Amino acid sequence: MALDEQTLYREHPCFGPHKHNKGRIHLPVSPGCNIECRFCDRKINECENRPGVTSTVIKPEEACGYIRRALEKCPELTVVGIAGPGDTLATDRAIETFRLVKKEFPNLIRCMSTNGLLLPEKAEELIEVGIDTLTVTVNAVDPEIEAQLNNRIIYHGKIYTGVEAAEILIRNQLEGIERLSQTGMLIKVNTVLCPGINDGHIEEIACTVKDAGAHIYNIIPLIPQNELRHLNAPTFYELDEARKAAFPYINIFTHCAHCRADAVGVPGEYDMGTDIYMGRVETKETFSHG
Repeated sequence: MALDEQTLYREHPCFGPHKHNKGRIHLPVSPGCNIECRFCDRKINECENRPGVTSTVIKPEEACGYIRRALEKCPELTVVGIAGPGDTLATDRAIETFRLVKKEFPNLIRCMSTNGLLLPEKAEELIEVGIDTLTVTVNAVDPEIEAQLNNRIIYHGKIYTGVEAAEILIRNQLEGIERLSQTGMLIKVNTVLCPGINDGHIEEIACTVKDAGAHIYNIIPLIPQNELRHLNAPTFYELDEARKAAFPYINIFTHCAHCRADAVGVPGEYDMGTDIYMGRVETKETFSHG
């Protein structure tokens, strides 16, 4: 049975309009990615607190064991999420994991994050495994702007670059959001705010994703790294102005904690990922794309 919207807002720490003390476990089962964002720097380590970072990559069949351990230590846990460290739909590992989670932990909210490139073709499988909440990262709805943020995509075995890649990605993101929102799935859109690139584009993104069926909008400040390390992170004023531009169109989420792909606990209060994912090793290995 699908959870009603108010229950999801109340029980999911990354969807409710106000910060509360509900917990989540992120299962780092998805190592590969099918797009190459210019600001992305995925790593295996335990010293950085940001998306795209994990201390380990686990197998789908191991996931339920970690959930059991987490529930013993974190009674506030209401959500099982998969947010990387790569894209959750680039391989079948996340969907396979959710099938196992749905069977053993049917009362926990199932949450997935994706770049949306494969969202339309994977939609039926997401419905089948009972995804309750979905986050799609949409950094632009104008291909010319998206092409400045994304070097390439790998789509059905072919590499696309530039505006052509951006057109495919944006089309699939919006089609997937529209299709899944019609099933009652609660959808949040994340946008990485990159000063000088998409900061003047936020109003158009907000309006477009709302029309497609998104419920909540989360504007994330850029962490300058990789090819965009020369940019400055948005100031508080710039972030606030972006939120004001989006506010007339869609509900705004304001307490994102920039969570790791192996985060466990209550966002902004405590993280016990080190205790749950025993054997974390501090390395600087990076992931490849594709």
